[in-house]
Amino acid sequence: MQYTIENDKMKCTIDSHGAELRSIVKKADGREVMWNADPAFWNRTSPVLFPFVGGVKDKKYRYAGSEYTIAQHGFARDMEFTLESKATDEIWFVLIENEESLSKYPFKFMLRIGYVLDGSELSVNWEVTNTNDSDMYFAIGAHPAFAVPTLAGHSFKLYDKTGDAVATLQNRIFGLGGCVTERFEEVYTPDGVIEIDEELFDNDALVIENGQVGRVDLLDSKGAMMVSVKFDAPLVGLWSPPHKNAPFVCIEPWYGRCDCETFTGELQEREFEQKLKAGEVFKADYSIGI
Repeated sequence: MQYTIENDKMKCTIDSHGAELRSIVKKADGREVMWNADPAFWNRTSPVLFPFVGGVKDKKYRYAGSEYTIAQHGFARDMEFTLESKATDEIWFVLIENEESLSKYPFKFMLRIGYVLDGSELSVNWEVTNTNDSDMYFAIGAHPAFAVPTLAGHSFKLYDKTGDAVATLQNRIFGLGGCVTERFEEVYTPDGVIEIDEELFDNDALVIENGQVGRVDLLDSKGAMMVSVKFDAPLVGLWSPPHKNAPFVCIEPWYGRCDCETFTGELQEREFEQKLKAGEVFKADYSIGI
């Protein structure tokens, strides 16, 4: 079921299926900010990635002597959340484990996702509670897709976590099978700007690790800000489908990442994996400004 929240600046639609943000309309001019999930390019708009971000090597992972099969980005994006509360400008959903999730991921959990409007910003809030009697390992991330008329002529502007423009960054290079390699490339970003064109995503997403970036603005052909995504996550991905010239780009704050193609360890040994002790709660958020 779809629900709307709004204020005098924007109106947002969220689907209880996946607790997925489906629409942000700027009231001043009626502009739709989000991608429309046209399956000709990509049939999602802003899936929540949990309890994995990206894929695991050979679609299998190991934990406590057992092997599990899991799809890319986990399962929360394909599950029905329960509406917990709703106000005019705020909404919260909740998801807990079930028999199907336990067959893929051997942990009990409670995942709360909230959307809160404040002026021209939408805050997306995540709360993960470990309801097990022992440690829990997970990843969580965002995958919002923002509509553009065409890739060419647009650009990203990147800021570090102190608010300064990023002059250069290290991009982790993707390999085969949905995994990253051990290689990095240095990307120069004069005044923090990366020009977007069809070739930028030829090797899949840009994977920017280790807290190099804390804000990404999407700029139009005149250099005006269309969308600003702010976060405190350790990673951010920048993506549009390779070789499709799709009319959208994604700005993705992550607390976790796909496997490296050389990884052979267990779940708790994955890079950027999050850990919660029994009863602990993980809280994080990011914002979308228009």
